[in-house]
Amino acid sequence: MFENKVTDVFFDLDHTLWDFDKNSAFTFQKIFKEQNVALELEDFLEVYMPANLKFWRLFREEKITKEELRYQRLKSVFDTMGYAATDDLIHLLSDEYINNLSSFNTLFPNAIEVLNYLKPKYKLHIITNGFQEVQEKKLINSGIHSYFDQIIDSEMAGVKKPNPIIFNLALNRAGAIPEKSLMIGDSLEADIIGAKSVGFHTIHFNAHKEETHDVSPIIYNLEEIKSLL
Repeated sequence: MFENKVTDVFFDLDHTLWDFDKNSAFTFQKIFKEQNVALELEDFLEVYMPANLKFWRLFREEKITKEELRYQRLKSVFDTMGYAATDDLIHLLSDEYINNLSSFNTLFPNAIEVLNYLKPKYKLHIITNGFQEVQEKKLINSGIHSYFDQIIDSEMAGVKKPNPIIFNLALNRAGAIPEKSLMIGDSLEADIIGAKSVGFHTIHFNAHKEETHDVSPIIYNLEEIKSLL
């Protein structure tokens, strides 16, 4: 579908290549044990995962700060679960979560295989809303940093996807034009609609099993990229 149409392929990182949910679970398992947090991990994650997505959406929409995101996503879950956590504990867990998260390196199935397939044919890049201090470590520790020519994050751009500024910055840094660029990501709003507004081709990696749509081609396994490129 996109073969011979694009020169540059831009990936989102979290929930697209790097398995955020699995690595997050490993991180909480470690820091809860170290800080003697007496909660069942599965029960906690059941509440935390949708709460985290909600607060990330608020952060993306500039309605909360990075510090509020990191505090409120934990505070709200502990309150919902009726677990008495002091502010000191929440701040400690928030810091330890960030310190440990990038030490876990689970990628989505077929991520390396697909990157090996694409690398000889296209210039590869990252556009991420994640924090610069963490995203670089994720890429290095999971062994995929060397695949990418340009790594653009929201702190560098001063805005977050779907703001067109971050996509235009990525194009400029990559020396690419939108008509020959492809964005692959898990967020319909941030990655797909955001990139299309600038003129990118797009592929929606529907990692969250959201409703189908006709905004762009949808894949459910990264291996499907090989049939489109």
